[in-house]
Amino acid sequence: MSAEQSQQIERKGRMAERRHVMISVKVRRPGESWFVSRIADLSITGFRLQSFMRLQVGAELWIMLPGFEGRRARVQWTRAHEAGCTFERPLHPAIWDHILRKALTAEAQGSAGR
Repeated sequence: MSAEQSQQIERKGRMAERRHVMISVKVRRPGESWFVSRIADLSITGFRLQSFMRLQVGAELWIMLPGFEGRRARVQWTRAHEAGCTFERPLHPAIWDHILRKALTAEAQGSAGR
């Protein structure tokens, strides 16, 4: 099977293109304090959160992407210290592009310093 076919199979059932990133974010459950966590994948409709916070499917949370206000999201699945979440309202494509550019720039600068 070619890599392209594999990617198409993986994308079936996804609502939007997903990009691998490592972004530091702030997360909180309603009524709790913010804490630092990170996103490993991002699309305009959702993200994969890596966190030691115990989350349950269906739980609501707030996520603060770098440079933006908090936005509401819902947990769709959990596995160990990861959770797949969907935004209450999809990100605007320009915001998604901006976040990806910042993440890639930060990653490149981090790699250059090693």
